[in-house]
Amino acid sequence: MKPTFLILPLIGGSFAATIQAFYDSGNVQQVVLNGQIFDASPSARVGFSLDLNEKRLVQMEGKEPVWMTELEKIAAKANGVKFFDITDTPDLDAVSHVGVRSTPSYPPPCSHEQVTKVIKALSTAGPRANLEKFSSFRTRYYRSETGRESQRWLLSKIRQITKESASPELQSLITITEVHHSWGQHSIVARINGSSTVDHRIVVIGAHQDSANSWPFLPSPGADDDGSGTVTILESYRVLVASGFKPQRPVEFHWYSAEENGLLGSQAVAQSYATQGLEVYAMSQYDMTAWVKRGTREEIGVIVDFVDDTLTKYNKQLIDAYLSIPYVDTKCGYACSDHASWSKAGYPAIFTIEASFENSNHANIHTSNDRIDISSEFSFEHMLEFSKLAVAFAIELGEL
Repeated sequence: MKPTFLILPLIGGSFAATIQAFYDSGNVQQVVLNGQIFDASPSARVGFSLDLNEKRLVQMEGKEPVWMTELEKIAAKANGVKFFDITDTPDLDAVSHVGVRSTPSYPPPCSHEQVTKVIKALSTAGPRANLEKFSSFRTRYYRSETGRESQRWLLSKIRQITKESASPELQSLITITEVHHSWGQHSIVARINGSSTVDHRIVVIGAHQDSANSWPFLPSPGADDDGSGTVTILESYRVLVASGFKPQRPVEFHWYSAEENGLLGSQAVAQSYATQGLEVYAMSQYDMTAWVKRGTREEIGVIVDFVDDTLTKYNKQLIDAYLSIPYVDTKCGYACSDHASWSKAGYPAIFTIEASFENSNHANIHTSNDRIDISSEFSFEHMLEFSKLAVAFAIELGEL
């Protein structure tokens, strides 16, 4: 095999990653990344449709977009570099219009009786059963067959919950849509149509359904990242439709594909909305909601960088009003999760995470150890606090 050395200058001043890739007949066979040897042979890539040599256009903080291969993207992510893959959405920030960019105001929470009644119906049983299944797929990588299978399972679960929990009248107001992507793992949108004839601004609650190992061909159960957020908002959706929730503004639940590979799914969805001239009143992302680090105070991490400040302040009001644990301000960085796609398109978007960023589940995510049973620090009771928050977000902002 012929070795090729790729020196990848990454964002962060003097930092650079060296990838040693071994080729045979033009195909990558083995990769040495950060001192670890990874199998990239055809047998290791069975069930995947990923071309490591494919060129992608990548945007990193404060830099002009650059072309890099999928292999270079993998190395960048493995070394903590955050980025948008803008190959399919190079003009996302340009398609936003003036009306979208205006920051709406948010009145103080005023639906206490309704929110309190609905959150009493929340349970850890559903999220546990759903996450046990969702994290049992070998990987939910966006370009894997099991990633497509997990997406189809999630879609069937959303449909099942809607059929079993929502009244026939409410079901007539609900649409469940696959947003198709070329890679085959599709994003999912469950929409509860609003009754208002004058305010069609959309309330969006999101999570990402995909998972990724640092070396993508290895197992990635993704229980916390972001299986936890996926089932957290699914439980919120369940109790809302079971309660007969009929918002005035449309309320949508989104499960994005391909977050781990440059926010591909959410960029596609956000660009579609902006191109259509749709207005989003508020977007809230739930990415990792399960971890309570041993020896730390249980708390809600409120991201305060690269988010909408006004909506973030409102989110804190909801936490104070409806949750049993406090929040802590924390930072996540550029292109940290799917809220960033909506911000880029000019919409008000925020992000809430399981703890302060430094106390999050960094040791296990993007590995085969991102499992429910890895530690007692993985808490379904903690996840329930985020389900409460999503319920409050939907009810309070779904009303005029």
